[in-house]
Amino acid sequence: MAQKYTYEDYTIAVIIPVEYQMTAFRHMLDQEHPALPTKKGDTNMYIHGEYNGHNIVIACLPGKYGKASASAVSTNLNRSFPSIIWRFLITTGGAVPSLENDIRLGDVVVSMPDQGTHGGVVEYDLGRDIEDDFELKGFLFPPPTLLRNVAQVMKSDHFIRDNKIEEFISLMTKNAEQPSIFERPSETLHPDILYAADYPHISGEKTCANCDKSRAVIRGDRYVEGSMIHYGLVASGDRAIRSATKRDALAEKIGNVLCFEREAAGVATESPCIVICGISNYSDSHENDVWNYYAAAAAAAVGKEMISYLTPKSRPSDTTSSALSSHRGMSSNSTIGTFTILRNEFGSLGIQQAAPGTIPLEWVQLLALAVDRDRDHDGGWSIL
Repeated sequence: MAQKYTYEDYTIAVIIPVEYQMTAFRHMLDQEHPALPTKKGDTNMYIHGEYNGHNIVIACLPGKYGKASASAVSTNLNRSFPSIIWRFLITTGGAVPSLENDIRLGDVVVSMPDQGTHGGVVEYDLGRDIEDDFELKGFLFPPPTLLRNVAQVMKSDHFIRDNKIEEFISLMTKNAEQPSIFERPSETLHPDILYAADYPHISGEKTCANCDKSRAVIRGDRYVEGSMIHYGLVASGDRAIRSATKRDALAEKIGNVLCFEREAAGVATESPCIVICGISNYSDSHENDVWNYYAAAAAAAVGKEMISYLTPKSRPSDTTSSALSSHRGMSSNSTIGTFTILRNEFGSLGIQQAAPGTIPLEWVQLLALAVDRDRDHDGGWSIL
């Protein structure tokens, strides 16, 4: 008799924007579980399964991209699955190549905090206009502490051995009914070319066949073959970036941004999560769809490798995640407790209080999220 699962049995949530990206991650599972009855008010459709002893729920956006859609999916998922500990957004996006970050097509970016005030995801189109400039506002949840630690250990491991991207994609393509769509594009037919930022794509041309190859950026061989994993800031917003000059200008304003995508800000507004983004283009006008499927498979493979570091038998409580998911019975005293937890969390990111007796804006914003959630669930009070 098949084991019966409940909503309470799932501890890992994976949110994926597009159906082929979801297909790639489904191939990474050990097995899929039967669907659960739909909960009232939840408009999401879920895929349930497991990998390495973890029960995993996958949610896909309803054919509509962007922050609002991702936020709605995340809200419904959080409401229906009370035992979720770790959240992943697995997606594709456009790289921000630079001398410091030799990011190429098929690589993967994992969101991690910088040494300043960014928690791993930056909402690049949220802010205010000031004199001849645009000031970014807001702060999004950083990845849970344990997932940040997993990323650090995995990064160290990959200096000792290769990452698992090619291994997992190879296993996946052996079992897939349409394996070729997820295989790495041929360098002969579809070479990885980065054009100079001041050289736009030829208007009206569907491919880069007639683009001036002399305007390509010369890049040397890398010390490893195949796809690499990069760790740092992910810029997220509703506007798709398809201009190299705008890409570079935004990256200069924000800081050391590794890639752009469109959904992470919607998820990180709701809950702490880690973003895994496969690189399918260079955020410029030379974009095409050739690398989309492989980038999705590479991101799914990195997600699978990260999950393999987590122990399913122990259910460690990430303090920020636990505090903000414990909505019921929250009192003003527990709100103060939540603030203390957030203070500790920011301390672990190296973000210090500006002066005795002052409260950094980022703390206030996260505390406001916690209070607003509690008000949504219990329908009454607010300290704001």
